[in-house]
Amino acid sequence: MLDPDSGLSLTIARIVRRLQGSSLHSQLERQARVSLHKPEIKLESLKEDIKDFLKTSGWEKKLQNAVYSELNVFPSPCHPAAPPEHMKEPLAYMRKAQRPASEQKELLNKWNEMGTDEPDLSLFRPVYAPKDFLEVLMNLRNPNYENGEQPSFRNHLGLIQVPLKVKDIPELKEDFSELGLNTGQLGIDDSAQVPPEFFENEHVRVGQKVLAEQDSAAAQQYVRQGCPTALRADLWALILNISNQPEDILYYEQLKSNVIQYDLLVDSLIYKDVKLTASNDDYYFVFEDYLYQVLLCFSRDTSVLEHFTYSSATPPKSYIRGKLGIEEYAVFYPPNGVIPFHGFSMYVAPLCFLYHEPSKLYQIFREMYVRFFFRLHSISSHPSGIVSLCLLFETLLQTHLPQLFYHLREIGAQPLRISFKWMVRAFSGYLATDQLLLLWDRILGYNSLEILAVLAAAVFAFRAVNLMEVTSLAAAEAVLADLSTLKVMPLLQIFLFATVT
Repeated sequence: MLDPDSGLSLTIARIVRRLQGSSLHSQLERQARVSLHKPEIKLESLKEDIKDFLKTSGWEKKLQNAVYSELNVFPSPCHPAAPPEHMKEPLAYMRKAQRPASEQKELLNKWNEMGTDEPDLSLFRPVYAPKDFLEVLMNLRNPNYENGEQPSFRNHLGLIQVPLKVKDIPELKEDFSELGLNTGQLGIDDSAQVPPEFFENEHVRVGQKVLAEQDSAAAQQYVRQGCPTALRADLWALILNISNQPEDILYYEQLKSNVIQYDLLVDSLIYKDVKLTASNDDYYFVFEDYLYQVLLCFSRDTSVLEHFTYSSATPPKSYIRGKLGIEEYAVFYPPNGVIPFHGFSMYVAPLCFLYHEPSKLYQIFREMYVRFFFRLHSISSHPSGIVSLCLLFETLLQTHLPQLFYHLREIGAQPLRISFKWMVRAFSGYLATDQLLLLWDRILGYNSLEILAVLAAAVFAFRAVNLMEVTSLAAAEAVLADLSTLKVMPLLQIFLFATVT
């Protein structure tokens, strides 16, 4: 049994070692040297006089607080012969869940080069892909209208068969009025009403003023007309209320530490997704390491669970000790409650162009996810939810491009089968990055994802002539395979304000 005096000595020695490497130790040394020049410090009573000085100047209290804090970290002494890993976690079954120290060191050393070495992923596949999710949505039914009793919905011939209220063109025009033909926009190169050079210069000046005033509401209104490239990172952070304070950086470092210490099954899903998507993308492959860092930390972030209070989804649970179904043994898994699907990493990839400081990149992504992106892969009736977006897209096409809609339907090329993957990934990986960021400006500006459905319909309208000539789903997909040359803002303006009446 451990002798109490021996245990106390070990505790004192450990605290002294830790404090010797702290900033407090350096500050105490500096203050002690300063005190030597004070007249009340006598050589014959040097030790006691310095003690009194540190006590009266408040440093003794700071030292007491530091010791108390260390005692909270290490409340009970361990046996002198105990191996180092027992100091971190005394229970064997808990230690089993941690990475071995050698693996932790290896992962820490390659933290910034994670794309060069990953686990064997041959046995892993994504939990689900967008096309699997679409099959689920297609089978949704409102039991009150199983027989098509609702008149306003009876003629809907799309894949989504739930009678949700979606906006028509007049309502969309009103909601997105700042996208009108007579309003200056970043992303429009040849506006006749507002010369682009004049608008851009003035828009930059206004943006700088908005940033100077640190007004989030003004920033949100401002980005409806697009963000200048040089101001976008700061404006988005202002809108999302991200300031990257020291405590935020510390929180990110804690998540990073959790990644290094604990190996989770979901890590392999993240590695697999990045390899299948962003690593093969001409724009985003260079950010592979950033994607691993952000997504692995995200999977450990329990603060993400808070978004389930306003999400229709429920975080998945696991049961420890084999106590299946007993709530007191239930834990959320992954810790953040989010299981990544095929393409999930593409929510992060475009943000890497804006933010190169890992903790800030992480915070921006997390906030974008809990405000917007989670709605793209959860079933709900929310206007920005994926079900409503699908229905809005189909309604716009059926109402305003009926010939095209019926043609594609007749040849077995339902438009939603093509556009669904665009919307569920917020067009990431399909548009050129500069165009995607202009689109996401508007998502932030209007606090809505409905613009995704409008853009999807606008793409079909733009390629309508070619689509009318196809005779199969494969041919239709080929016509719409490459969106990288499209200009987002002209498409939206023409669809909403010029073509459709």
